[in-house]
Amino acid sequence: MQMVTMEETLLIRSLGNSPTLRIVDFLLDNRLFDYTKNEILENVEIGRATFFKYWKELERLGIVKVTRKIGKANLYRLNEEDEIVQKIIELDTVLCKKAMKKVVQEETTKQAITA
Repeated sequence: MQMVTMEETLLIRSLGNSPTLRIVDFLLDNRLFDYTKNEILENVEIGRATFFKYWKELERLGIVKVTRKIGKANLYRLNEEDEIVQKIIELDTVLCKKAMKKVVQEETTKQAITA
């Protein structure tokens, strides 16, 4: 059975591959949905004990919040009202814009060379 690995995002590439950042990055990339802890854990590719160690801190800081409850399971998403989360979103946007400018510039240079 082949293991699927998490794609390295601009945020991970720029700031490092820490467990906390992997959790935040997953929720940032999937902001339209809410997830159970187990669903998040399955997608961030870190150990269960490590996940719960860092999850408690994210909850304590208010970076993640409960959005609803299904049966006994709480569903979570980023707390976009939190100042820290807003800054992370802003940083991610800036990183994306910078990466896009670089790609456009490289393509323009390639076209100029081949013309």
